[in-house]
Amino acid sequence: MGVSGLLPFLQRPSHLRHVITTPWGRYLLHHSPPLDTLTHSRRPIHNSLNARGMCVESNLDSAMGLSPPEQRLLNKLYEGLISGQRASLAESITLVETQHPRKKELAQVLLQKVLAYRKKQEKENGGKPLAFRVGLSGPPGAGKSTFIEVVGKMLTGQGHKVSVLAVDPSSCTTGGSLMGDKTRMTELSRDMSAFVRPSPTSGTLGGVTRTTNEAIVLCEGAGYDIVLVETVGVGQSEFAVADMVDMFVLLIPPAGGDELQGIKRGIIEVADLVVVTKADGDLLVPARRIQAEYTSALKLLRKKSKSWNPKVVRVSSQTGEGVPELWSKMEAFRSAGLSSGDLQARRRTQHRVWMWSLIQENVIRHFQEHPAVRGALPQLEDQVTRGAISPGLAADLLLKAFSSSSSLRP
Repeated sequence: MGVSGLLPFLQRPSHLRHVITTPWGRYLLHHSPPLDTLTHSRRPIHNSLNARGMCVESNLDSAMGLSPPEQRLLNKLYEGLISGQRASLAESITLVETQHPRKKELAQVLLQKVLAYRKKQEKENGGKPLAFRVGLSGPPGAGKSTFIEVVGKMLTGQGHKVSVLAVDPSSCTTGGSLMGDKTRMTELSRDMSAFVRPSPTSGTLGGVTRTTNEAIVLCEGAGYDIVLVETVGVGQSEFAVADMVDMFVLLIPPAGGDELQGIKRGIIEVADLVVVTKADGDLLVPARRIQAEYTSALKLLRKKSKSWNPKVVRVSSQTGEGVPELWSKMEAFRSAGLSSGDLQARRRTQHRVWMWSLIQENVIRHFQEHPAVRGALPQLEDQVTRGAISPGLAADLLLKAFSSSSSLRP
């Protein structure tokens, strides 16, 4: 069920008050302008907030009603995080990944503090981002983990601090995840200038977890200037990672198919850089052929940016050949994006996408927990299963039950 059918109800403040029931939601509800004001006013939202004298950073703790132990926990995590302690970073990511309602609220308070800290640092840097976010994806067997270790060790040797967020697929049957990426990065995991964090997808499509964005923010707050997000290669659903990184890199093995397969795959359309891996030994000739074919394929696609043309390179993680040249191209991409403003605009767009993805997730969850929906859901599910009614009709009936019940509330 999509979120589009629920959005009309959220445009009415009376319905929104019943959807936002947590202390975090009540804080946002009572410390922001009315929804209809934000919807119809020509004045920007941030101006409206400033006009009301709202200061999120200073009022957040008291508005959330934090207990002394909670305040001490958040202060400890925040101070440890901004001082670069890996233990505090790991504990902070665990906090944002939790499903516990109260801990999720504490995580939002911590994130708000880290965001304010990062905003101040970026302002001192002329408004330019300090960290470089890179998404890495590819089919199983493309050598993603080995490639990341080689690149990561090279970058830490150059004085960079590298964080790796490796996402493993969760089993649809047991819900478990192997979490084996870290075992392939033995050297990088022991590097004090690196941080490797495996996370399960927990059923999330797109090869990323719902909290990957939050984890990226925390890593940047801890001083890591290179953030690598290794995602599950799940085909076209991999578009999700492109909405949270500055550069999207597609890794393909020498047997990755011809240029027609590359275009049909779809994911190549969002790639800023295509890397042909395992270009050594007997696979060197096939790797050269794949590089030429994908270079031809990229010429047929519409350009994403005026400041950058996607490139195709080949590397060998075993011999290290092509890795320094690859990083040079990645640096050139970042420099071009910062100079043209494309990178800053991309991040602003990503923030909006991030907000709406969280809205969709939470709206559907509140819809499923609504008393009227929960009362009618078992019978309608049974009728759909037996073929008595169509899924579309059942969805319309549930939406009607939700809207009718909500409109009766004061």
